Amino acid sequence: MSIVFKNTTKQFGEFTACNDISFEIDKGEIHALLGENGAGKSTLMNLLYGIHQPTSGHILIDQKPVNFKSPLDAIKQGIGMVHQHFMLIQPFTALENIILGDETTRFFGTLDIGHAKQKILDLSIKYGMHVDPMMKIEEMTVGMQQRVELLKLLYRKAQIIILDEPTAVLTPQEIKDFEDIVRHLKKEGKTIIII
Repeated sequence: MSIVFKNTTKQFGEFTACNDISFEIDKGEIHALLGENGAGKSTLMNLLYGIHQPTSGHILIDQKPVNFKSPLDAIKQGIGMVHQHFMLIQPFTALENIILGDETTRFFGTLDIGHAKQKILDLSIKYGMHVDPMMKIEEMTVGMQQRVELLKLLYRKAQIIILDEPTAVLTPQEIKDFEDIVRHLKKEGKTIIII
């Protein structure tokens, strides 16, 4: 999916966080947003993810204007975001965190855990993430938790993946593994934005 920011501005009262931003990201591209703290990088991505709405200007996905009122709107359009501080429930398993809010059910509304587990295992193997769906988050390394966040997006079929300072908390080996995963996502045609 391609992304266009067209004269996008975001103000919070008198404070202008993003001022008249215009740029394009092509489908299947890895794009880095660089800048010092407070430059508005995360705010701009929060506009794309529906956390905030632009004060003025436009955002287009595949040439069509979008106006997301919440992250749920963005998720439905194939956009996912891994925040710098992970949004995982520590006592839950990887599987429980991944399917939360997107549960597959069977007869009489019972959860289809077997189907969800297999789907997560398939995604984990496909992208080289090696995540045990039944392991609790509180027992995982930070790098493994980040993989769970990525699997959560892939489980929801995200085509645009926003990563907010993804390597800040990783070890050198985890950074190398992360780079391999990102390259694989790019090969699959995913559009990736790294803050």
